[in-house]
Parts: sequence; C-alpha cells; structure tokens
Amino acid sequence: MEEPRASHLQGAKRILRYIKGTLTEGIFYSNNSNVKLVGYTDSDWAGDIETRKSTSGYTFHLGTGVVSWSSKKQPTIALSTAEAEYIAVTSCATQAIWMRRMLEAMHQMQDTPTVIHCDNKSAISLSKNPVFHGRSKHIDIRFHKIRELVAEKEVVIKYLPTDEQVADIFTKPLKTELFYKLKKMLGMVET
Repeated sequence: MEEPRASHLQGAKRILRYIKGTLTEGIFYSNNSNVKLVGYTDSDWAGDIETRKSTSGYTFHLGTGVVSWSSKKQPTIALSTAEAEYIAVTSCATQAIWMRRMLEAMHQMQDTPTVIHCDNKSAISLSKNPVFHGRSKHIDIRFHKIRELVAEKEVVIKYLPTDEQVADIFTKPLKTELFYKLKKMLGMVET
C-alpha cells in the first residue's frame, strides 16, 4: 500500500475486531436438491469520495447458501445510478456464465436462464434494449455484454425491491438492523 495512513490502520483494526466477533458464524447449506443458480447484484453511485467511482457487489446462491460473492470498485466513473447498476449487472452476469460452466462440468445442468435480481428498473431496461440511444451511447462497449447474454437466454434480469436486495451488503455501510437481516439472507448462522 502506498502512503498508509492512520485511517488505514483504523480500518484494518475494525476488520480484525469484526472477525474476532464472528468466529462462531458460518454459512449454512441445507441438504436441498435445488441446484438452481440465483444471482443478486447492486451498486452504489459514486461512493468513493476521492475518485467518484462506484462499487459493484454481487452474490450467488445455490440452494440455501451463498457460493460466490464480490465487492469491487468499478473500473470507470458512472454518470448515473442506472449506469452504475448496469455495470454491476454486467459484472454479475459474466460471473454467472462462468459459474454455469462450472456447474455443467460437475453435471449440475442449468436448464433455465440464471435469474439475476437487480433493484434498478432503468438498468434492467438498458440490459434488455439492444438499441443504442442517448442514455447509453457513452457506455463502454464491454458493459453491453449483458444484452447478448439476455438475448441468448443465458441470464434473465428481474426486479427486486431494494429492501430485499441482499447484494446491498457489499456496496455501502448499512444500519445495524438491515446489516443483520441481509447477513441472514446470505445464509450466515451461528455454528
């Protein structure tokens, strides 16, 4: 890390305290035969106060437990909430394709498109619309991969209200009550 500051040490100590306080927690996986891959994606908008870049977060569930998750700063500055969410949906969808291939290699075929839940209707609309127009003409081509995946029925993007969006936990600080609710939705339990 270049030029570490006291705030970085403070953040590291906070993480260590969190880990110490959650040593008895784990992810619960049931004996359920449901092997349908389901994704959840979210983004903040311009959350990094220095770079104004947004953070994408996603999680994938297989049955009752989470099997993959990510929280990552976006590579470019989004000009709107819809664009930030669109970039996050694309990131989530490319992970979904990789996971579908892994499951197929393990003979766990995904017979239907992978459902990805998003809480932004504008981003969902952009992902379904192959026509370029004023709202999306500036978006980097690589983020339009989602349109191809939707058209080929590899993934389907569905709306999910924000208060049910488990990926929210990966994009911004949350109030304690919501944090614990989303943590439970991830399958985290006391062991």
